[in-house]
Amino acid sequence: MRLSTSDVAGKKRGSGTNDIFEKCRNFTRPGDLQSAGLYMYFEVFGDREGCGPGEVRIGKRKVLMFGSNDYLALITHPKVKEAAAQALKKYGSGCSGSRLLNGTLDLHVKLEADLAALMHKQAAITFGTGFQANYATLSALTEKGDVMVCDHNLHASLVEGALRSPARTVRFRHNDMEHFERCLENCPPEEKILIVSEGVFSMEGDIADMRGITRLAKPYGARVYVDEAHGLGLLGANGAGAAEHLGVLDDMDIVMGTFSKSLASVGGFIAADRTVIDYLKHTARPFVFSASLPPASVAAAGAALDIMRHEPERRRNVLRVAQMLRDELRVRGFSVLPGETAIVPVVVREEMDLCRLCKTLLEQGIYINPVLRPAAAQNLLRISCTAAHTEQHVDRLVSTLVRVISELGIEI
Repeated sequence: MRLSTSDVAGKKRGSGTNDIFEKCRNFTRPGDLQSAGLYMYFEVFGDREGCGPGEVRIGKRKVLMFGSNDYLALITHPKVKEAAAQALKKYGSGCSGSRLLNGTLDLHVKLEADLAALMHKQAAITFGTGFQANYATLSALTEKGDVMVCDHNLHASLVEGALRSPARTVRFRHNDMEHFERCLENCPPEEKILIVSEGVFSMEGDIADMRGITRLAKPYGARVYVDEAHGLGLLGANGAGAAEHLGVLDDMDIVMGTFSKSLASVGGFIAADRTVIDYLKHTARPFVFSASLPPASVAAAGAALDIMRHEPERRRNVLRVAQMLRDELRVRGFSVLPGETAIVPVVVREEMDLCRLCKTLLEQGIYINPVLRPAAAQNLLRISCTAAHTEQHVDRLVSTLVRVISELGIEI
């Protein structure tokens, strides 16, 4: 049997460097870590039945969780679980449609109104994920002839939104207000400016200089977009985030937040003027062409928001424990990045040392996330504190870290 020309071409394409899968075969980093017994990703967690505060289950083992973004420890809160269960019973498991058409429930409308009020804005819109909220908003709001002036250390969702946009993008050095001002000065007067920053930077845990950004933005008529994913629930008099904490919430034109951290669910939102929200509802493609958040997720976020507002001691405890941990680690010679949030990043110079450290800590019953370059400027042991953590948990973590570092011979 003779092969056709297309068959021959297909064989050639699938067997050599012309194969689109070639890059997949050459991507060996995960396999290399697995072979070395140092792979730390896609751990399988089980139920939390019988687990104490701050604990999770991996297989049959209970481990102390210092890697979760469940900052207010609400994932297993009875009121949150009950709200999700009742919504599932009342509305079913999903909406089977986009918000634009048949996917809007009274639950969505109430949650959006509550979020808008928290952020001192006229309206809000919810998305399927926080990533989707950032990506959809930046790509929908900006167009050719606009410019986005962005902090260098932005989350991947904001970076992808900027890449999707036809607007010009300028990056200023992380939290460097002098460089930020020069970037603004270099923008042609005809360009419309959108400034983009995180409130709390997700890897390093430091807070953006939102006061400086606001002060410098005003003379240029620039709009300010702040991602409060890691500040929501923790900072500010009402838990609205870094901008509220710094007294400039009303100066933020657009506030983004997520439900997958302090609000114990999944999803994201944007709060802004009503005209901006109406525009996004009809033009943000990931919103228009995605199914709406399921009722259980919306109800869980709403219940968590209510607890957040009525139990401010939760966020006070998180920040107290995190500061205690920073102080204890510094006393023992660890290089801890500066900050005042729930994120406590410890610098570990070598990538393999960080992987060995995390793997050994897990064997000792403590889970912490490794952050490898280029996800951050340095390799970091990213410790996340939550409202479930106690002084005893801090003592156990610090003593275990000191012992393991010594046993592994890792320089700090």
